[in-house]
Amino acid sequence: MVSDDITESAVGGLRVEAEWADGYAVDIYMNAQLPALYLGHGAPPLLDDPLWPTQLAQLATRLPSPRAILIVSAHWEAAPLALTSPVAGTPLVYDFSGFDERFYRMTYPTPDASELLGQVQSLFAPGDRPVVTRRGLDHGSWVPLKVMYPDADIPVLQMSVPTHDPDTLIALGARLAELRAQGVLIIGSGFMTHGLPFLRRQDWLGTAPPPGWSVEFDVWAREVLARGDIDSLSRYRTEAPGMPYAHPTVEHLVPLFVALGAGGAPEQPPTTEIDGFFLGLSKRSLSMGA
Repeated sequence: MVSDDITESAVGGLRVEAEWADGYAVDIYMNAQLPALYLGHGAPPLLDDPLWPTQLAQLATRLPSPRAILIVSAHWEAAPLALTSPVAGTPLVYDFSGFDERFYRMTYPTPDASELLGQVQSLFAPGDRPVVTRRGLDHGSWVPLKVMYPDADIPVLQMSVPTHDPDTLIALGARLAELRAQGVLIIGSGFMTHGLPFLRRQDWLGTAPPPGWSVEFDVWAREVLARGDIDSLSRYRTEAPGMPYAHPTVEHLVPLFVALGAGGAPEQPPTTEIDGFFLGLSKRSLSMGA
């Protein structure tokens, strides 16, 4: 017997609860497709910034409420493809140094993510499924999520960055894209510019305009994304102004390609959700597929 109980869902659309005779229920979410995101995540001092946490929190309120979150952070590069532990209260990775002691005492006790693990694994052939590890969430995950979803009541898994190749990462994102219709928020967490070795003292103090290389790369990325020129974006190492200063290493940019693939249409211009600069670095954050 199927009930026709239709109510407003927690994710902003309509939920149809289909109750079957064998006791199982299926929730079908309608009109609540989540976008994929590319976020600049910042180091723990982001939490003390007077503006950026508010922008991230406001972004969360504009989104349908996710049932689960799958995040690809710049701070975990590992092949073969891997996932963090799904157990409740997964410990955090304090992968930073030199900050106030209170940042090393912060927690983000997310609930069990075994259901999300099953959803992710089902997208891969048995021999290609991501390795499940005992690793916790690094600061590329828990810092922005602590601002966006402070109650830590949403299951979270982090997926490794298995390669820097844009085409492979776009294809990985495309494989994950169907999770969005199941209430999963897919996030690529990085930084649109990340030239830490080239920041000046006045950048760290916030007393100067952002460096030219940071501005130039940010403008270029905005323009190529606006015209859907993924080929040029993929050649950022040789075509983008501000290189290699904007990305002396590229792990903070490449989660963008996963998010573009997960958005379902990489050539479709994304929406800029947050822009501006933090300590001289571009915090441009984007949504795809909304």
